[in-house]
Amino acid sequence: MSDAYFESTFADVPVMGIFRRQGLERTLELAEAAWRVGVRIMEVPVMSPNDLPVLRAVADLARERGLEVGAGTITSVEQLDAVREAGAGFTVAPGFDPEVAAASHARGMPHIPGVATGTEVQAALRAGLTWLKAFPAERLGPTWIRHLHGPFPQVRFVATGGVTPETARSFLDAGCRIVALGTAFDNQAQIAKLGAILAPA
Repeated sequence: MSDAYFESTFADVPVMGIFRRQGLERTLELAEAAWRVGVRIMEVPVMSPNDLPVLRAVADLARERGLEVGAGTITSVEQLDAVREAGAGFTVAPGFDPEVAAASHARGMPHIPGVATGTEVQAALRAGLTWLKAFPAERLGPTWIRHLHGPFPQVRFVATGGVTPETARSFLDAGCRIVALGTAFDNQAQIAKLGAILAPA
């Protein structure tokens, strides 16, 4: 389920916006700005119940555009029903928990787990997951992506954690399918500068 879903969802634009703790009104304002420059996929981290109304509001607006929004920072099975009810189309985790991944899929939400070692990549692949979040990408670096693609060429990496507009292209050139940016979406001026990343290499 995850492979087909993410191949389609991430087919056009190599950037995912992460909107963390910006508040409801500001998140909606920034999401609109991101959609205007061509960013199609977004993640709203859900670190407390207070984040659920934000996820719901962004998901509702995304649905009007034929798009979906992911729920991020999913670390327990207990979070899954709430984020599904809030409209999440997929889930993202900082680490790999087979139980969380299986439970997310069982609820109809494809899942991207976080990995930072070859052992974690191999375990995720064994569980049938090929879209994996390289986290923290800033610490791992593009060279890590290149090295891991050697033994695991089937993995589609989503570089997350400390990626900036200035470093995004290096991760894409190293073989990442997607770069997930957080601070680049903190204000509209920064969002407007994302054209170089959104343009084909």
